[in-house]
Amino acid sequence: MTATRPFSFPVRVYYEDTDAAGVVYYANYLKFMERARTEWLAALGLPLARFEREHGVAFVVQRCEIDFKAPARLNDALTVTVEVVDRGAARLVMRQHVLRGDAVLTAACVTLACIDTTRWRPTRIPEPLTQRLETPA
Repeated sequence: MTATRPFSFPVRVYYEDTDAAGVVYYANYLKFMERARTEWLAALGLPLARFEREHGVAFVVQRCEIDFKAPARLNDALTVTVEVVDRGAARLVMRQHVLRGDAVLTAACVTLACIDTTRWRPTRIPEPLTQRLETPA
């Protein structure tokens, strides 16, 4: 498998993203990462809703390890990265970072399982995505 080159997605911190202390609420980093993965698929020419509908699959988070290193604050301009670091027949392992400039605010390893939406069981990742993952960037 060819590891993909990191994909970057810009995010601005809004008031709704912050907690009572004025910093990004910890769960919102996961939302930022989810958005970035969705945009990554779209950038590959595979818009998520259409891809899932056409292939009868869904990607679900099986595991997530995240390290919070520094807080983001209201109005910060962030960059969220996505990089595939490993792949099995029915899973993707992604490395994701949330950055402010060059500073890493969070680092995560997210494992996604590809499931068949009829049986809700693991299934092979559809060919259009595996082809793009095997093509050097």
